[in-house]
Amino acid sequence: MTDHMQLVGLLRRTLVLWDVDHTLIENGGVSKDTYALAFELVAGCAPSVQPVTHGRTDFLIMQALLEANGVDAGGFETIESFRPFLISAMKQVGPGLPSRGYVLPGVVDALRVLDGVEAVVQSALTGNVVENAWAKLDPFDLTRWLDMEVGGFGSDAEVRSDLVRVAQDKAAAKYGREYDAESTILIGDTPLDIKAAQDGGAKVIAVATGVHDLDELRAAGPDAALQDLSDLDMFLSTLVKVRQR
Repeated sequence: MTDHMQLVGLLRRTLVLWDVDHTLIENGGVSKDTYALAFELVAGCAPSVQPVTHGRTDFLIMQALLEANGVDAGGFETIESFRPFLISAMKQVGPGLPSRGYVLPGVVDALRVLDGVEAVVQSALTGNVVENAWAKLDPFDLTRWLDMEVGGFGSDAEVRSDLVRVAQDKAAAKYGREYDAESTILIGDTPLDIKAAQDGGAKVIAVATGVHDLDELRAAGPDAALQDLSDLDMFLSTLVKVRQR
């Protein structure tokens, strides 16, 4: 641990934003079931076409789900119109998460080490509304290392790239330090995470712990790409290198 602390001690002021699904945790299908149930609560019937979720915000997922199933989306023009249904669905589906899902390899060690670095603020950047992000992370005790007050969530904006600036502004207001494209690092598992960082103003480390392999992720142009987080030394050295560029 001492060697790890010496390494991350090289980090200057840094905001680390973690994607949730397939980056921090595997949800075991809880996400798809939540969207399907939210659709049923909205439409009064189960969807025949299932949701496409990877790297998208709750708003865009629900809009696409309504459209794919031939349901008029009139009246559902903001995330707030979907939010009560998403929260209600998660309350019903979420209790099964601890038995269906798990924390991905290396995540706990990475969060714990970075939590000990004064210059680092860690939070989440996810398309989930904030209540559902909590519902996914808290059962695995991951919120103990994440300052959820300064994250970017699907309840903050409907476009994922906008969440970067949201999180930067929240962190600046709380900690009295500005965060920009040089001092913000997003960690995620999809090309859409990479695009969100590039468009939103952050550096990005991609991890191939979701449905996209390393070649797909590298083609999207991240600052770095890793197979997973199981090698703590590799992850920390990569984080330091990306921050120092």
